[in-house]
Amino acid sequence: MSREIDEATWRNRFIMIQMSRIGFTIMVFLGLVIWQTDKIVEGGSIIGFPIALIGVIGSFLAPKWLARKWRTPPAP
Repeated sequence: MSREIDEATWRNRFIMIQMSRIGFTIMVFLGLVIWQTDKIVEGGSIIGFPIALIGVIGSFLAPKWLARKWRTPPAP
């Protein structure tokens, strides 16, 4: 691999990790809006709670999973 391809790969991986964080954070906010407000469902809906909970868990675990998946194996 050339240096340019390697740098592009790492840049894309960094962007993917950040996008997973942003996406799950948006999921949390959407779940809270569904659960607590009248904007989507009149009186709120309990289905927003699991959506928000999945978003919180995903925002913490997805970046760690991606980093572990792409980790360079240690040299012997």
